[in-house]
Amino acid sequence: MEKVYISDSGPEVSAAIYSFWRWSKKELITEKKVTDIINYNLGLGVNTFDHSNQYGDGKIEELFGKAIQKKSFKREDIVISTKTGIRKKGNNVFIDHSAKHIKDSVDASLKKLKTDYIDIFLLENNDPLFNVEETAAILSELVLNGKIKFIGVANFNASQHRLLAEHLSQPIITNHIELSLLQTSAINDGRLDFIKEQYSKPLAWAPLAGGRILSGKDKKALKVRKCLVEIAKKHNVNIEQIAIAWLYKLGALPIIGSTDKKRIKNASSAYSINLNREDWYTLYNASI
Repeated sequence: MEKVYISDSGPEVSAAIYSFWRWSKKELITEKKVTDIINYNLGLGVNTFDHSNQYGDGKIEELFGKAIQKKSFKREDIVISTKTGIRKKGNNVFIDHSAKHIKDSVDASLKKLKTDYIDIFLLENNDPLFNVEETAAILSELVLNGKIKFIGVANFNASQHRLLAEHLSQPIITNHIELSLLQTSAINDGRLDFIKEQYSKPLAWAPLAGGRILSGKDKKALKVRKCLVEIAKKHNVNIEQIAIAWLYKLGALPIIGSTDKKRIKNASSAYSINLNREDWYTLYNASI
């Protein structure tokens, strides 16, 4: 798997990023299975792992930390991304970008992950109630004291992204956005343009639209899949690889959320597929 710079000032990451966001089933959340999927990804050259303090009810970070502690791979050879923002109390879900919550979240993630630093720390979802100066100050403090190396955001629109960026002395290196052949709104609403304006690459979550690209029965999914089949034949690959290659052509890096090793392998191999302009637009036109 090729390595790319996530931005002109950010770290070098694997072209595909593995995320534990779909690890919700209890039978998956074991030390053995987490370690196995880490090693499988590393074997493919995927060395960048996306976390959240919410994934697996907060247990995934802890199990990942145990894998680090075993020293079957070097900490400096992997890139760890984690995020905070979403809080749950009973049935109530809300966003909290207060300085206290950010600091507490970073400290908790460091403890669970058994590491001295987080490579990329992201704020997830916009908090209309946050004090932008306070939030920017704590993020800058965490960078200065070495607890985090780079700052990112997730699911911010362009104006929200810009607001936080203007109060930071260091750049925001990426925005995690939903982006796929069945969710292309970021291309037209300014999010993708603003990310590129910052000389960075977006990370695309749900790159296969939650499986809808592969098996959806709605009119749009069927239309896109028909085009994918035709273009996949030209390249002698499968439709999943073409759907991921479409994102790479756009300058986005896919976040792989599947627990299926075959799908992980498909996504990691798609970077070598170079779609021409005609093929890319054939797929894009089918999606709109």
